[in-house]
Amino acid sequence: MADDGDRLVGGGALAALSQLTLPVQVRIGSATMTIGELVRLRAGAVVTLDRGLDEPVELLVGERAVARGELVAIDDEMGVRITGIIGESQ
Repeated sequence: MADDGDRLVGGGALAALSQLTLPVQVRIGSATMTIGELVRLRAGAVVTLDRGLDEPVELLVGERAVARGELVAIDDEMGVRITGIIGESQ
């Protein structure tokens, strides 16, 4: 009789892992600010990010970027159209 470890080898492992859920985030850019600038922020303030509007965003799992894409509108929500997988040969 095979134990649970044997069933997770090969295709079974992928099937078991495919049901796990992971938090996914989208990074559109970043900025560096002084504490003084942060405490002066008010509604309507604009923070300039380090990316242009035409540059790709990054899809993150944890702190690791796994894909790049472009922001798209889906009805009243935002989405990301994947344009490349990070680490995959282009």
